[in-house]
Amino acid sequence: MMTVDGLKTLLAEHFEGGRVEVFDLTGTSDHFEVHVTSPVFEGKSLIEQHKLVHAAVGDHLSGAIHALKIKTRTP
Repeated sequence: MMTVDGLKTLLAEHFEGGRVEVFDLTGTSDHFEVHVTSPVFEGKSLIEQHKLVHAAVGDHLSGAIHALKIKTRTP
């Protein structure tokens, strides 16, 4: 099981200097929405940005996390 705080910590470690917000969409700790603002996304397409978020979440996406809605931004 993944918690909002656990997912936020995981993403914050991968996007240092950025801003991370995490929302549990269903209250079941397996459907999340994340908002990540990071300078890492500068010059990258939306698909590339989302791939970076998927890579940061790693194996949790095929286990503890059933659904992940992603919003990315640059500062």
